Amino acid sequence: MFSDVNPFFVFLAFSFVLGTVIGSFLNVCIYRIPLGLSLVTPGSSCPACGTSIRWYQNVPIVSWILLGGRCASCRVRISLRYPAVELLTGLVFALVFYHFGMVWETLVYWLLCSTLLAITFIDLDHQIIPNVISLPGIVAGFVCAVFVLPLGWQDSLLGVIAGGGSLWLVASGYRLFTGVDGMGMGDVKLLAMIGAFLGWQAILPVIFLGSLTGTMVGIPLMLYKKGGRRLAIPFAPFLSLGAILYLFVWSQLFGWYLTTFIISP
Repeated sequence: MFSDVNPFFVFLAFSFVLGTVIGSFLNVCIYRIPLGLSLVTPGSSCPACGTSIRWYQNVPIVSWILLGGRCASCRVRISLRYPAVELLTGLVFALVFYHFGMVWETLVYWLLCSTLLAITFIDLDHQIIPNVISLPGIVAGFVCAVFVLPLGWQDSLLGVIAGGGSLWLVASGYRLFTGVDGMGMGDVKLLAMIGAFLGWQAILPVIFLGSLTGTMVGIPLMLYKKGGRRLAIPFAPFLSLGAILYLFVWSQLFGWYLTTFIISP
């Protein structure tokens, strides 16, 4: 019976399960890093009553469902965000494996996507992008480009310079003409990190995709909250989404654009 199982789907399922486990760890990072807390000690506990969470109460997604979304001790409601992050990470891991297969690059893109997810939710919660994530991420991206990715160290280094430099110029120009900060340096370092992993060729597409998705979300949000152009909307989630979209669909989108509008008869 097991001989009929396609190994590809076995590894696809493994990728999803591994992603949910990593997602559980990302929840710890998202909560603790902005507070300056250790990621190792103490162990996971209920934020309300402080009771330690046993291993069988910390199985990704499953435990939240079995516990009815509540702490096993004090019955305080546990945010849906926790299983959502685990599920999202599992889906992204499975998508990476489905797209790239069993190659070393898959491990690198798992690392990149995990980092982007952590940054996204931290920025949504605190409007910050911790240097402890983005700066080591730049180094990790460059090292992966040297030893694993087909990108090459030159394209990775140019990606760091183009990514960080382009947003730095935008932020500096906006501050010069308006007198206020329209973009934080965290976004600059984030795009530099993305450039380290994806190369200079990805910078404009990532900015375009991030700006497009940000506009699609930002305009309705400004109208709903009546905050006008001064409404602060974190850009890191959209840059991260732009990087993930570039990784998976940019070549298809660009090919469709060329064949439809440029070289069509």
